[in-house]
Amino acid sequence: MSKAALADKPAHKTVANKTAAKADSPIKASKTSKPTVKAEAEPLTLSALIRGKLDGCSRAQRDVALYIIDHLEESAFQTAEQLAAQVQTSSSTVVRFSQALGFEGFPELQTAAREEYRATRREQETGSNGSLFGLNPTPAESVVAADQINIEETARRMDRATFDAAVEAITTSRNILVVGTDQMAFFASYMRHMLMLLEHRCELIASPSQDSINRVARIDEDTLVIAFCAGRPHTIVTRAMRLANTRGARSISITDASMSEIAKLSTHHMYYSSTSPSFVRSHTGLLSVVQGLVNELYASNSDVYGGRIRAYRGK
Repeated sequence: MSKAALADKPAHKTVANKTAAKADSPIKASKTSKPTVKAEAEPLTLSALIRGKLDGCSRAQRDVALYIIDHLEESAFQTAEQLAAQVQTSSSTVVRFSQALGFEGFPELQTAAREEYRATRREQETGSNGSLFGLNPTPAESVVAADQINIEETARRMDRATFDAAVEAITTSRNILVVGTDQMAFFASYMRHMLMLLEHRCELIASPSQDSINRVARIDEDTLVIAFCAGRPHTIVTRAMRLANTRGARSISITDASMSEIAKLSTHHMYYSSTSPSFVRSHTGLLSVVQGLVNELYASNSDVYGGRIRAYRGK
């Protein structure tokens, strides 16, 4: 064929033939099939997975679930037995809960907890190592470092609107009932002391005595219930919150479990972080919440409270 004939040959046929050849090649065709490829969904974090399964959990499994959500660091590095002891259940319950989430056992759940915890800490540290005492801290230093993190996490979860609403509820309530048993009894007593210092009528329930049960029974729509809870709530705390909910009384809960039954029953809920390497929960965040709430109350009406507080400071 002459060069002139080749020049006269339509170029589009050559392009069409090349395109057909590309389509016949499975490797090359796969490179042109991008529109048919679906993007994979972001994998769920452990906390999100637990929240999705929460409604189908038994009571014991629910305790484990709530503990893991709000104490991710401890869950990431504790054994199944240690975690079970924290929520007063058995290690077999922890294992069954892990399997109910789709894991083979607790070690696989723990791996997911560590991944989420490390990702969260990377976001929070914003370039710094976040270390207070450096490598190999002593047991005492570890507790103090954990308290620092608890204060930060508690502050991060504080909601200004909730504090304003709680102050309004305290200011306008005729009767206030503060409820907290066991390790929470001290903080309930301290809250009552501070409220009485600001001349609020306030009663305390710090033990499941008959007198306490009678006080709970007297809850009416004019009562404000302030409940303290760490971990699983005591029966009398739950009873007080349920009665308040049933009788139209307002309530404030201060807990270390953001999805606990007490939190759901309350009108206003305040969360504090209590993660600690110690054998007991950290209450540094709890004390900061109480102090913050009382100071917010004082600042809202300092003209009225000022004289009383000046007299107190002079003692």
